[in-house]
Amino acid sequence: MSELLTIGDFSRMTFLTVKALRHYHDVGLLEPARTDRSSGYRYYRPEQVAEARLIRRLRDLDLPVEEVRAVLSAPDEATRNAVIAEHLERMSRQLEQVQETVDSLRRLLTGEGADLPVTERDEPATMVLAIRGLVDGDAAVTWWLESFTELHRLLRTAELTRTGPDGADFPTEFFTEGAAELVAFVPVDRVPSFGQLSSPLAVEAVLRPAARYAVALHEGPMVDLDGAYSAVGRSVVQRAMSSDGPVVERYLPLGGSDAVEDLLAHHTEVCWPVSA
Repeated sequence: MSELLTIGDFSRMTFLTVKALRHYHDVGLLEPARTDRSSGYRYYRPEQVAEARLIRRLRDLDLPVEEVRAVLSAPDEATRNAVIAEHLERMSRQLEQVQETVDSLRRLLTGEGADLPVTERDEPATMVLAIRGLVDGDAAVTWWLESFTELHRLLRTAELTRTGPDGADFPTEFFTEGAAELVAFVPVDRVPSFGQLSSPLAVEAVLRPAARYAVALHEGPMVDLDGAYSAVGRSVVQRAMSSDGPVVERYLPLGGSDAVEDLLAHHTEVCWPVSA
């Protein structure tokens, strides 16, 4: 017993509360060296102090309990460091997103970019290569990237020529219900043969009908894309021109046609369907 630490002493040495130590025991993260069967008192070895301090550091970084367990049970230093590095990368992305939101809020409060011009455009019927998918908001970005990566690959393998920028349909249900069937598409010069559409995704060649749109061009960060939706929607409603059909986003590569493979480097046109 003299070689063991009481839970109170162990708490003082590690800055972990007794409640936290009991919780880590319950979830199998930090087992006491000994638990008195009659009193339930927990005792720890002095060597466990370093492990407890590591656990506190990892939890201070919001590393989930399961990932803390993976760090503690890692067979070698490289495996342990890989788990930590992956979490740090996630935290970095989250911090970037928070900063983007803060910057966006400042722009909103100062009215920056509030008056986007809205134009009207008639689009002819167009042959496109398309991928459909039932997508919710949380999976939208991943689905978008996977779909356009695959569409671009098919353009190369089928030797098709694009006739316009990438685009995607966003039905009203996607905004009101949080999930809907989305369509990612690339305008092409011809209908490819069936064999040229071999893909793990549901790819099809379809003819998009002619339509008229009210259009606002968004040139800022994606966090502010709702500003373009607001501008074009307000314009359409004020003129009582709204029409059924999905809003279409078109992606204009920043470097022109030569930079089309960089999926994230683009401006976005928000195209709201309007009555003729």
